[in-house]
Amino acid sequence: MNLYSINHGHFKLDGGAMFGVVPKSIWNGLNPADENNMCSWALRSLLIEDDGRLILVDTGMGDKQSDKFFGYYYLHGDDTLDKSLAAHGFHRDDITDIFLTHLHFDHCGGAIKKERDKLVPAFKNAVYWSNEDHWKWATEPNPREKASFLKENILPIQESGRLNFIGDRKKETNFLDAADFTTFMQIRFADGHTDAMMLPQLKYKERTIIYMADLLPSVGHIPLPYVMAYDTRPLITMTEKETFLKEAIEKEYIFFEHDPVNECCTLQQTEKGIRVKDIFKLTDI
Repeated sequence: MNLYSINHGHFKLDGGAMFGVVPKSIWNGLNPADENNMCSWALRSLLIEDDGRLILVDTGMGDKQSDKFFGYYYLHGDDTLDKSLAAHGFHRDDITDIFLTHLHFDHCGGAIKKERDKLVPAFKNAVYWSNEDHWKWATEPNPREKASFLKENILPIQESGRLNFIGDRKKETNFLDAADFTTFMQIRFADGHTDAMMLPQLKYKERTIIYMADLLPSVGHIPLPYVMAYDTRPLITMTEKETFLKEAIEKEYIFFEHDPVNECCTLQQTEKGIRVKDIFKLTDI
């Protein structure tokens, strides 16, 4: 198996929204804001190559929205999906599976593209993976999340006939069982950010890598109270983080989707709580 970091570029979100109740005097030292209080964040996917399969975890924002829409998010940087794939010798048509941790626009927007007046899959040879609980949550959105669940990103996946659901979330789910893969990919579920978000966990070169999606967007979010205002159930997020972080000290490496600089880290117990130990890239393993 090979793992690759796939960068789609950077975007900006309000720093206060990203750090919740943590005051700017503290979080601004972690990710400095611009004059509009906006901080830069990565759009970073994980590409898994194994036994003829090429699985892309999350797809970034895509490029089909209006200039007005993208004007809210200040896309910047030279990285794109296609350039990042090409740097590793791949093309989007090589992708066999799209695994969507959840259906917020910055995680699934690139799954669908516009061709003339039609919305079609952006990966013509891939099947798409979600789960029934989250799909229902996203297609019948609550008012708080409605602006993040864009129907043009979601419904065309189902209309294409390529949508598949992961199995029963109440059981320990192995993506091998769900997708008939040779890759061992355990799926961890989290409900604090949004309902039934999925976090892939993989054994890699005798290590463990977990793609954290929005449970832990960046190194700056490791302290327990550092929870995004975007989370629908922040107290549940804190409980999920605490459980995970205690486990991860001994067992896991973390892969960050939104950290603007850092790809992966290990953790350690300190007098102030669980904090970063070592920062590294996938290519360092």
